Parts: sequence; C-alpha cells; structure tokens
Amino acid sequence: MIYTLTANPAIDYNIACDGLEPNCVTRTRNAVYTPNGKGLNVSFTLDHYGVPTTILGFFAGFSGRFIVEGAEALGVPVKPVWTEGITRVNVFLNAGPGTEYNMVNAGAAVNADNEQELFELIESLDDLDCLVISGSLPPQTSEHFLQEVIKRVKAKGAEFVLDISSPQLKELVALEPLLIKPNDDELADIFGITVSGEDDESVQAAMTELHERGVKNVLLTLGGAGAYFSNGERLWFARRTFEVNVVSTVCAGDSSLAAFLSVWSHDQSQVEEALKLSMATGANVVECPGLGDFAKVDEYRDKILVREVVATK
Repeated sequence: MIYTLTANPAIDYNIACDGLEPNCVTRTRNAVYTPNGKGLNVSFTLDHYGVPTTILGFFAGFSGRFIVEGAEALGVPVKPVWTEGITRVNVFLNAGPGTEYNMVNAGAAVNADNEQELFELIESLDDLDCLVISGSLPPQTSEHFLQEVIKRVKAKGAEFVLDISSPQLKELVALEPLLIKPNDDELADIFGITVSGEDDESVQAAMTELHERGVKNVLLTLGGAGAYFSNGERLWFARRTFEVNVVSTVCAGDSSLAAFLSVWSHDQSQVEEALKLSMATGANVVECPGLGDFAKVDEYRDKILVREVVATK
C-alpha cells in the first residue's frame, strides 16, 4: 500500500475572471472547491490509475471534515488525526491567459499530542510499503517532525518519497529516500544547484551530487520544458511535443509524481512508460481547475518523447 502524508491539507478554491483591478468588484466564474493538499492529489491520482492508497494527515474544523468526506466520497480512504482550529482554504485565481494568482494560507496549528498520535498511527500500519511525504508543514510543527516520521517508516521496513519545498530537504536526503521530486527552482533554492532546461551536462552533474547526498532516485521536473529521471546509473529525459492551454498549474506536479509512481513503483524497469504517463498526466491536469478527469491522458501519452541520456565524460 502506498500511503500519502499531507501534514497541511487544504480546500482549494479555483476561480476565474477576466482581469483583476484594485478597489472594485470583480465578478468571478467557474468556481471549483476540491479537497486538496499535495499528498491528497498524489492519492487521488494513484487511485485513478488503480494503485491502492490511503491518505494520512492533520485535519481540523468544518473544512477538515469537507476534505475527509470528499476524499472518501471519491473512494480514497483517510486515516485522519484531528486537531483544533480550521483547516486552511487556498484561493487560486485565473485572471486571463498567462495570469494566475495563488493565495496560500498557513493552516491550522498542531501540537505535540497531535504529532504523537500520527507517529502511533504510522507504527500501526501493517500494510505500509511506501509513504509519500508532500507539501508544507502546519504552524507550530516541531523541528524534527519529519525525521521522526521517516524513522518510523524505516522501522517498518518501508520506503519513503519526498516532495517538499522546505530547506529541510537538504538534510533529509541523507536518510536515503526512495525518490525525490524537485523542480529546477527548488534545486537551486535548497541545494544551490543550477540546471538550464534541456541541458544534459548540468543535469548529470546535479544528479550525481544528489545521489552522493543519499537519494536513490530523482525525478526532476522542468515545467513545460520536460523532466529528467535518474536512478544513479542511468538518466532519461522526457518532453511533450504539443502545446497545452494552461488553466492552473497547482496540481500538476503532484499528479505527475503519482502517475510516475503508479507505473514505476511496482516495476522499476519501466522508466520510459512511467515518464510518458507522468508527462501526459501533468499536461492534462494544467488544462483543468484542480485535477480534472484525466480525459486526455491516453491521447497525450502517445505524444511524449523519451530518450536516454548518454553519459558525458
């Protein structure tokens, strides 16, 4: 079973308008409310591709109940830890072609008792094969919370995947994650490593450094420019050959990671197929508010090009 941990979930409120001006009423349309959070998106996508998954996380108040009930209505089970307060609501506004506003709130605080309940929950999971840890941490989370989560995952003999933007990632990779999924901006901000689009040489150097730090596998995403995957011995690059109409980029990275895992997690030799599904899924998702319905994935998958990068000396 692949479990996902979203420590700081949210309701995502996606809306659109024809432009945004100060000090006046803005009429919006196409309002979509979805139970969300990076790990939740991973679980929803895994479930779509037939991979058993369960959601873990901290939830609070009416908005927390909306998320848990919404996930379960979609057929994805949740094992919640309930906290005080109100789970956050994030607002994503598409104000016209190429103009997107993302308003992300802090979330409900957690305390030591909440953390301990989550630790005990992880220790009780007899079917845990892998835990995907995604997204930000809520206010008042203890300094070593993620280390304590990972310690319990490893004690179960399970693997873990990290998709976080926190500076903590620089230290956590020493714990040997199965996979990390940085984008090029996170690579620069967290590790001080710069890559330049489809530049094989700079990416090879970056991958070498990440593997030396302890990472087993790396999925490096470059937005519309493509993605690289390295297992420490071989390196691949994937890109799409078509344009997309971007509505919202919010869920694209999460769905891309989940699509990749849905193929690769049970057969690590299927890198090319995993990359094709990952890129096709991400391309379809950016055309939708939220995750959408994955209706174009099969069409797009045939238009993804994957090549293996020949090592340079």
